[in-house]
Amino acid sequence: MKLVVLGLSLSSSWGNGHATTFRALLKAFAARGHDVLFLERDVPWYASHRDLPDPDFCRLRFYSDLNDLARFSPEIAEADAVMVGSYVPDGVAVAHLVQELNEASAFYDIDTPVTLAKLARGDFEYLSPEVIPGYAVYLSFTGGPTLDTVERRYGSPAARALYCSVDTEAYRPLPEPKRWDLSYLGTYSDDRQPTLERLLIEPARALPDARFVVAGPQYPDTIDWPTNVERIEHLPPSKHAAFYSASRFTLNVTRADMIAAGWSPSVRLFEAAACACPIMSDRWDGLNTLFTSPGEILLADGAGDVIAALGEADASAIGLAGQARVLAEHSAAHRAAELENHLTQAARHPRLAGAA
Repeated sequence: MKLVVLGLSLSSSWGNGHATTFRALLKAFAARGHDVLFLERDVPWYASHRDLPDPDFCRLRFYSDLNDLARFSPEIAEADAVMVGSYVPDGVAVAHLVQELNEASAFYDIDTPVTLAKLARGDFEYLSPEVIPGYAVYLSFTGGPTLDTVERRYGSPAARALYCSVDTEAYRPLPEPKRWDLSYLGTYSDDRQPTLERLLIEPARALPDARFVVAGPQYPDTIDWPTNVERIEHLPPSKHAAFYSASRFTLNVTRADMIAAGWSPSVRLFEAAACACPIMSDRWDGLNTLFTSPGEILLADGAGDVIAALGEADASAIGLAGQARVLAEHSAAHRAAELENHLTQAARHPRLAGAA
């Protein structure tokens, strides 16, 4: 299969979770014998933070604007399938271009609850209601009832869950000494910060002898970090496995829109679990379909739950159980097989059958 992907970024993981998602998925997809061309908008904030400028599993090409994108029209038209990701700049115009050139098109929404909230308030930054029916399949990071909403309210011919996944070669336990009792890896967001305050900063103040770390960019200078909370401004994917392996526990914090929708696992869940790091997470519907609690993951509602968990001498059994679940169901190889099936179905879209 020849696949063209237009995504937010493959070259830079700085300040976004899309790059690591695309890297794991497309590496595994290419390993199944497929040819992949990734088209990325050349923007300065990613250009100055590229940690994968020349991937070995696909061709990566940059375009400066919509006019420049047009030079890839032959590749888009001749592809067996084309996939457009969420948050692609000028995404609505990109959708029109792709759908005019190739009917076997898919939208890959790595931000489904955020996308639907934007659509509901008339914000069509990268997707609009009129282009959704033109995508043969709507691939969603969110499963559950949201898929019915995409089909019924917005007219998608087929909405299917395609959860994030993990490259189990890159994310695995490493023999690192434990540096931190609790870690968190994530870019700052207003709606996640109250949970981070409750589940990490409050426990850090209550346990001055324990060690904590928050890794990720864009945190404002106004945050009052306790002295036992280390800050790492940016942690490239190449260091994620060592980061999780050096953590007794790691924290998963979910955005408000994704909690409301449920069935919206973060890529960080699978990456941390693949490293056998015990995870403490906030609660949301559908989490129990991915990991069982307390066997494979711990759920925390407040600082007291975190403090109690940190008081346990050894939680390695939870980490190993979580790792086993990921290896059995949530690896990039599993997702690549699912993607292949969805794209094959997209190529059999009724419009194509009618044209044939």
